[in-house]
Amino acid sequence: MARLNQIIAVEKGVKSRSFQDLTEAHHALQKTNLLSGISRTYRPKDEEGEQLPPESNRVQVKAEEIIRKTTSILSRLFDVTATKDWANCKASANIVVDGKVLLEKVPASYLIFLEKQLVDLHTFIKKLPILDASEDWKLDPSTDCWATEPTQTVKTKKVPRNHVKAEATEKHPAQVEVYYEDVIVGYWRTVKFSGALPAQRVNELLNRVEKLQQAVKFAREEANNLEVDDQKVGDKVFNFIFG
Repeated sequence: MARLNQIIAVEKGVKSRSFQDLTEAHHALQKTNLLSGISRTYRPKDEEGEQLPPESNRVQVKAEEIIRKTTSILSRLFDVTATKDWANCKASANIVVDGKVLLEKVPASYLIFLEKQLVDLHTFIKKLPILDASEDWKLDPSTDCWATEPTQTVKTKKVPRNHVKAEATEKHPAQVEVYYEDVIVGYWRTVKFSGALPAQRVNELLNRVEKLQQAVKFAREEANNLEVDDQKVGDKVFNFIFG
C-alpha cells in the first residue's frame, strides 16, 4: 500500500506526461493527411494498353487508436489525483510547538496553505523597522511611541561687534573693524519619537514564526505519511465517455 507522500511525489510527473501525450494526440489528429489512405490499381482498356503500377498510401493515424492510448494515459492521471484527493480528506496532523499542541487535526491541504503563508509572514516581520541603536529609547505612554530622554542644545545669534584698530586723531578718523560674535539667545529641548520596534522584539517575532514554520513542516510530513487506498476512477469515467 502506498503512502500519501509517495502519491504526491509521482503526481507531478504523471501530470506532465499526460499533458505532453494529450498535446501530441491533439496535433496528430489535426494532420488530416495522416488519417487518409488510398489504394489504386490500373487496368488498361485492352491487352496492348500501357501497364501502370498500383498506387497506395496507407492510413498512418487511426482515431480509435489515439483514443485508446490517450484514455489509458489520462486514466492513470485521474487515478493518481483521485487517490491523493481522497486521502487528503483523511490526512491530518497536530501542529506542536515547544511540546504543546497549537492546532489539532489540521488537514494536509491547510498545512500546505499555512506553510506558504508563513513564508510571507516571515518576510514581513524581517522587514519591520528597528529603533536606532545609537539612542536610548523608552516607551512613552502618552504618545504610545518610543521616545528618547530630552536633550538640550543652544540657539545662537550672530551679533555685530566693533573692534577699534586705531583711535581717532585730529587728522584721521578712528579705524574700526566690524566682526560678528555668536551669542546664546535661547535653548532647544529635544525629544525624539519613533514608531519602530526594538531589535529584541523583532528577533522574538522571527524566532516564533520560525518555530511555527518548523512545526508545520513536521505536521505536513506526518499527515502525508498516511497510508492511502488506490482509487480506480479513470476507467469508469472513460468507459462512460468512449464506451
